Amino acid sequence: MSSSPLSKKRRLSESETKTGSNCSSGKSVQTDLREAPANGMAKNGNEADIDEGLYSRQLYVLGHEAMKRMQNANILVSGLRGLGVEIAKNIILGGVKSVTIHDQGVAEWSDLSSQFYLREEDLGKNRAELSQPRLMELNSYVPVTAYTGPLSEDFLSNFQVVVLTNCPLEEQLRIGDFCHSQDIKLVVADTKGLFGQLFCDFGDDMVVTDTNGEQPLSAMVSMVTKGIPGEVTCLDEARHGFESGDFVSFTEVEGMSELNSCEPMEIKVLGPYTFSIGDTSNFSDYVRGGIVTQVKMPKKISFKSLRSSLSEPEFIITDFGKFDRPAQLHLGFQGLQEFHKKHERFPKPRNQADASEVLTLVKELNEQAKPPLKQEKLDEDVIKELAFQATGDLAPVNAFIGGLAAQEVMKACSGKFMPITQWLYFDALECLPEENKDALTEENCSPKHCRYDGQIAVFGSDLQAKLGQQKYFLVGAGAIGCELLKNFAMIGLGCRPGGEVIVTDMDTIEKSNLNRQFLFRPWDVTKMKSDTAAAAVKEMNPNIHITSHQDRVGPDTERVYDDDFFESLDGVANALDNVDARMYMDRRCVYYRKPLLESGTLGTKGNIQVVIPFLTESYSSSQDPPEKSIPICTLKNFPNAIEHTLQWARDEFEGLFKQPAENVNQYITDPKFMERTQKLPGTQPLEVLEAVFKSLVTDRPKSWADCVTWACNHWHTQYSNNIRQLLHNFPPNQKTNSGTLFWSGPKRCPHPLTFDSSNSLHMDYVMAAANLFAQTYGITGTRDRAAVAELLRQVQIPEFTPKSGVRIHISDQELQNANASVDDSRLEELKSSLPGPQQLQEFRMFPVDFEKDDDTNFHMDFIVAASNLRAENYDIPPADRHKSKLIAGKIIPAIATTTAAVVGLVCLELYKIIQGHKRLESFKNGFLNLALPFFGFSEPISCPKNKYYNTEWTLWDRFEVQGIQADGQEMTLREFLAYFKKEHKLEITMLSQGVSMLYSFFMQPAKLKERHDQPMTEIVTRVSKKKIGRHVKALVFELCCNDDSGDDTEVPYVRYTIR
Repeated sequence: MSSSPLSKKRRLSESETKTGSNCSSGKSVQTDLREAPANGMAKNGNEADIDEGLYSRQLYVLGHEAMKRMQNANILVSGLRGLGVEIAKNIILGGVKSVTIHDQGVAEWSDLSSQFYLREEDLGKNRAELSQPRLMELNSYVPVTAYTGPLSEDFLSNFQVVVLTNCPLEEQLRIGDFCHSQDIKLVVADTKGLFGQLFCDFGDDMVVTDTNGEQPLSAMVSMVTKGIPGEVTCLDEARHGFESGDFVSFTEVEGMSELNSCEPMEIKVLGPYTFSIGDTSNFSDYVRGGIVTQVKMPKKISFKSLRSSLSEPEFIITDFGKFDRPAQLHLGFQGLQEFHKKHERFPKPRNQADASEVLTLVKELNEQAKPPLKQEKLDEDVIKELAFQATGDLAPVNAFIGGLAAQEVMKACSGKFMPITQWLYFDALECLPEENKDALTEENCSPKHCRYDGQIAVFGSDLQAKLGQQKYFLVGAGAIGCELLKNFAMIGLGCRPGGEVIVTDMDTIEKSNLNRQFLFRPWDVTKMKSDTAAAAVKEMNPNIHITSHQDRVGPDTERVYDDDFFESLDGVANALDNVDARMYMDRRCVYYRKPLLESGTLGTKGNIQVVIPFLTESYSSSQDPPEKSIPICTLKNFPNAIEHTLQWARDEFEGLFKQPAENVNQYITDPKFMERTQKLPGTQPLEVLEAVFKSLVTDRPKSWADCVTWACNHWHTQYSNNIRQLLHNFPPNQKTNSGTLFWSGPKRCPHPLTFDSSNSLHMDYVMAAANLFAQTYGITGTRDRAAVAELLRQVQIPEFTPKSGVRIHISDQELQNANASVDDSRLEELKSSLPGPQQLQEFRMFPVDFEKDDDTNFHMDFIVAASNLRAENYDIPPADRHKSKLIAGKIIPAIATTTAAVVGLVCLELYKIIQGHKRLESFKNGFLNLALPFFGFSEPISCPKNKYYNTEWTLWDRFEVQGIQADGQEMTLREFLAYFKKEHKLEITMLSQGVSMLYSFFMQPAKLKERHDQPMTEIVTRVSKKKIGRHVKALVFELCCNDDSGDDTEVPYVRYTIR
């Protein structure tokens, strides 16, 4: 990781657009951000560049063009309560041109339950003015102005997008009419307790350039017929994935070359490998080859104004289990606005008279409504619940609606992704108590003049006390971790005596984190994530009891996160970025029977899963199919896509600059290295020792000039000699036994390259390879290209002639079937030729660990050059650095809006867990894709039931065995086996602990006799060759058993308590 200014900049057009930050028609305030350090960002608004170091993960979601359009947009966010500040936060992180925040109200107790930039000492002061300096810190490229005057038409004219929150309906309609007439895009958002509302009007002529954000599909063509229409057949390696109505273009078609110059053509899918296109009857005959690629076509959408849409709404469904709910809530929210207009306040929490009045108003609105809005039957319970919660203000609901609203603002600015058309309603009424809702009385839910009043209005004060006493473990303090901590602080989790939040993350903060991990600032770069995040949320709610650790969760830290630790917890929330760690935490939660909140994001996609002991399956119960790997022979000799050349370049990096250095160091320091190497399978012993011999003898450089010579020679080996050998084995016109050309279909015929020091790509490779090679030997390199070019003039490249008899495998199957015998004589020759480790005691090499985010370390320079040179060999279109980093660095695209929305949903499940919900249907697993937009909720899958005899069991069950008996002696193996026979009528046939086999029925009699009378812990220690730590209270045994009829039967594991 590097803290240097990593950003590669892309210049934008510097055409000035209108900005809201220079307006003087009202009271406004803007303060300068403190000077950013060297690792930080430029001053607010000073540059019109895309800082790839900061925005890299978001750029992979939106793309450069969309980001450029966003950077020309001035945004107004009106209403700076919890929802408004959430929207503003996400938009500022996104990187628009400017944000003006507007509010004429002052901070009140009820704001503090979700407005994370207000403090208790801020009560009575203007919300916008208080929030402005704190929001300004989020992104120094985005000027943030606070405005406290009226929203006049002159003022509104300064913005491309206007966002209204906490705004009366009359005002919404006035502003909506003006915005629609002036082509200013409008987003209206509101939340009331567990209810949310969102509306979009992007004008009569909104153009969407990309409706789904997915990478364009492509396929290889094997046949095109002449006809009306022509039919295209793709290679049957993989389904083409196109849909009827898609547009496609063609390249590299031989024969019917007219296709290569056609405008994008609309297709009709005929089958998984075939589709039809337009008239090809007058085209030339198809010969071979061709790539067909999907083309994203602009889509025009027309929006109705707020006034028109109010009476004729179009809804996006958020929960298909509540299909009729949006229309009910559409009327309900209008009823609340009517009530507010009449009383200048919203209904009081749980006040029956107020709720009845709202219901009457909604009934009147329903009578006046036209079909299809008019409801045959109003859901009176839902309408009354909306009235009861009208003063409720919940951080998780604001996070969800705020994430969605901010994404809609980005769509409005950029034309990227499909907007919400036009109304979205959401509710999470499952969060209310399953039983005894009568306990939510007016008195219990009335304001207490405390920071949780907005939450107490919904759930009452009893849950508030319970939340405060919870002890939760948060694993990860990245994007999801930051959002979870913010929500934890706002809802009051672990904020009372006895309560605590423990967060662990072993990573330090990098510049690219700042775009979505909103608790971090430029001056925090290189600090520990967990410490910084904990300090930041302590600012938001000083009452939170939070402890930060820097430990990786896993077997290595079970001394820290031991039985006592887990048993003291109420639950766990994962905020991890890899499946292995998720599965480990899942196993721990199953073992300790703790609820687990699991979530993840990928660009605009997000998912949440809730794991409840004895109720649901666990995270590990179902797994995604493994990622499709690239065949070895495709990588080595037959690449046909840039992904193949990039993976090849990554393998080159590891095989040149990391593995040889590691092997050399082991050879020098580890006496058993040679013995271990010779036991490796196949040809690996020879390959490893050849690499060590090269590193220590034939390729070992004495100077920088030697490193340049090595790089130049290696360039010739990879991009000229090896290709010439391949073409010697398989000439361009060679045919297979079936008469088809060998170089056809997925096999692209390569051509060798000729080195040219005036070619910048060739020099990029030599500069990077020579510097990295020098690093592995501790030799100082240089960035002076002219000096390197001078050294290259003196390099003598050996003449290369392709050899006969060289075997090149054309498929992985052929490679596996090849006789992988080791040349023993060559192995012995290498062993005797290598300098002895004793001669090298002072020598060490320096392995290079790949780091994609430091643009000064030559790593990505090498990857880009190595990949694009190989792409040139095979006539594959090259990839720029940005795309190369995504693929080679296996970067997960990320954007703050998705993270906020997903975490909002996670924390709604947290409410249910803490209240002790027992019904499976109360919980919601969720999937969303903000680009489409799509939302899908389902109840979790219940834990599968198993059975032995008449006993039912699930993954949450186990046998509890006390290892220490009444006399203080520990159970022997004989007693353990007898216990199961007597207590459970089960005959144990095999018994294991981890990877250690402790007992089996086929064990040698002598070994069995020896173990029978040994205590269980002694057997474990002997077999595993590891001591049992003092922190371990119990061991886990896995059993294979027969029942009393001698049949195998599946049984739970054993928890064997020893302390």
